[in-house]
Amino acid sequence: MSERKPYKTDLTDEQWSLVEPVITAWKAGHPSVSGHQGRYAMREIVNALLYQGRTGCQWELLPHDFPPPGAVKYYFYTWRDDGTDQTIHDLLRWQVREKAGRKADPSLVVLDTQSVHAAAGVPVQSTGRDAAKKVPGRKRGLAVDVLGLVIAVVVVAASAHENAVGITLLDKVAADADTVDKALVDRGFKNAVVTHGEKVGIEVEVVERNPAQTGFVPIPKRWIVERAYGILMLHRRLVRDYEHQPRTSESRVYWAMTAVILRRLTGATAAAWRTA
Repeated sequence: MSERKPYKTDLTDEQWSLVEPVITAWKAGHPSVSGHQGRYAMREIVNALLYQGRTGCQWELLPHDFPPPGAVKYYFYTWRDDGTDQTIHDLLRWQVREKAGRKADPSLVVLDTQSVHAAAGVPVQSTGRDAAKKVPGRKRGLAVDVLGLVIAVVVVAASAHENAVGITLLDKVAADADTVDKALVDRGFKNAVVTHGEKVGIEVEVVERNPAQTGFVPIPKRWIVERAYGILMLHRRLVRDYEHQPRTSESRVYWAMTAVILRRLTGATAAAWRTA
């Protein structure tokens, strides 16, 4: 790291030691036909992705002391397509849960959605308008555990009904964390989600707000997913949806949460919004 002045988003040595085994294994499984080992350090590729996620800059505006945008793009999209981004995230998530004295996978998840504006240039075919929230763009769906860690993520057009998002999330949760037997949702999710939960072995409970309460009142356990969305909003690449493909947006969520998890595992603090 002595070749350039570090950025606040750079991995520390301790954090890199948690990510490096996965990247090293990936490199071993994808050898170059010519035997070339690669021109750029993998740590710098990951640093560039974390920098972009936090600052929201465009590919061509990555600082010149990172590897070229073309190289960073190559690894980002390759890892998106082969699931390496989620593999890194999930392995680190398991470590956080075990560090907290919990089993690797949860038994309960909390589901919710968030609609965000789509940037100019995002294909109209993959966007829509959330009629309830009056937001044109895309809708993110998260399933998180009681620690606020992401178990599943889905990104669709904002016009998609909550039921469609909830059903897809339940399918992903059932496939990736078969220990989950209960999910909490708000009243935006209807009977179709409850019925689908029964099919995949997950009890879905609709948590109602107390009608006697006014203003913002956090609902026990349900607030955890709201906090997760708030944390994601510190990563400016997620404030709007800039991605041409929804699965790219999902990858951005995994990388943002990877940065959060690495800080939790190593006791590092995040840069404040106004200074990041």
